Amino acid sequence: MIFRSGFRLSLCMLSLFCMNVSNVSAQELKALHQDLDRLTQEVESRVIEWRRDFHQHPELSNREFRTAKIVAEHLKKLGMEVQTGIAHTGVVGILRGKPDGPVVALRADMDALPVTEDTNLPFASEDRGIYNNKTVGVMHACGHDAHMAILMGVAKVLSQVRGQLPGTVKFIFQPAEEGPPAGEEGGASLMIKEGVLENPAPSAIFGLHVGFDPWRMISYRARGMMASSDGLRILIRGRQTHGAIPWRGVDPIVVAAQVVMALQTIVSRQVPLTATPAVVTIGSIHGGNRGNIIPDEVELVGTIRTLDAKVRKDIHEHVRQIVTKIAESADATAEVKIETHGLPITYNDPTLTIQMTPTLQRIAGPDNFNANRNPLTGAEDFSFYQEEIPGLFFFLGTAPKDADPETVASPHSPRFYVEESALIVGVRALSNLAVDYLFLQSASKDSDLDSAMP
Repeated sequence: MIFRSGFRLSLCMLSLFCMNVSNVSAQELKALHQDLDRLTQEVESRVIEWRRDFHQHPELSNREFRTAKIVAEHLKKLGMEVQTGIAHTGVVGILRGKPDGPVVALRADMDALPVTEDTNLPFASEDRGIYNNKTVGVMHACGHDAHMAILMGVAKVLSQVRGQLPGTVKFIFQPAEEGPPAGEEGGASLMIKEGVLENPAPSAIFGLHVGFDPWRMISYRARGMMASSDGLRILIRGRQTHGAIPWRGVDPIVVAAQVVMALQTIVSRQVPLTATPAVVTIGSIHGGNRGNIIPDEVELVGTIRTLDAKVRKDIHEHVRQIVTKIAESADATAEVKIETHGLPITYNDPTLTIQMTPTLQRIAGPDNFNANRNPLTGAEDFSFYQEEIPGLFFFLGTAPKDADPETVASPHSPRFYVEESALIVGVRALSNLAVDYLFLQSASKDSDLDSAMP
């Protein structure tokens, strides 16, 4: 359930932190924790109201106009410096505490999915939108409505204690986490390109994701938490002929079948599975239009998921070699395209993770805490921030109380459900992470604490 030796090290880090701040500062921090708990309880009902409103009025990627307006107005009412229109519809709020202190960022995603809701909730979405030139149902089927409501609650809480903050908190409300529409840029990568990690520049970033983990459970792991996601497209070219005389052509369908089977040996035979998991999946095959005609070409489309940067590179090389060599052996040709600019690994910085583990354990309690969570082969564009600065991303269980997580609808399902009584834990977690990180960074400046960090 815990980090083993890493957890003991995290307690040492907390002890070092306490020794390197004055007794007055330690007392102030304890009192501030109590204030955060009280203010969080006060904002809980509003968090649920915000979540329900966002859920009932979802908006697709790069089209979060109503959502962004609500977020921006909320942050302005709290007296923050507010920036809008970043990466199309992104909103940033800057809450300044002590001048010249450290800066920390908190992020929530805003976009919904092209999914028709099937939950029977009184605030279920009935909205429709345009996705890939088609009219579709729209639903917050991945919990982004909860993420926004939680972060708005955090903004409310921290704005009420800004005079006690030893630095600055940057609130990032990000569009298009699920990916921008075809032909557009968006998401975390565009926010970074447009300067979201500058002026002021945070030295760390925190984020969370609600899901089907047990109710109120906080879980995460150091290093690879969620997989990189690279799109794979293979075009095999043969030579068309009549199906009755296949020897007069080159059959790309047979080549494609051999390729699909051979690609499965990459993970089973060429990846150290005891060290890190990986996935190579072909999810779509298109070729031909008649049963008695061998076509000129076949297209295969798939995805590659890895949790280690070296394994990611190795798999790309294996895919290219397997596909081209099999095609050559059949006198066919093959073109392999891998989206090397897909989503990176969601990588929790080990030092930051150890530093903040006492905070998350204190918030979750011993029975709802897991710092050695199994990694997921799903992907998250929070990873782009983590490529720039240290980041910690964790999961908050929002499955119904006493529910079996194995039977609860997963994210992206039309029946995805969020138990709202767990949202308060997310507000407490992000509020306390921001405060504790700022105090830790402030203390390290005065005490050379960094030299003691692993």
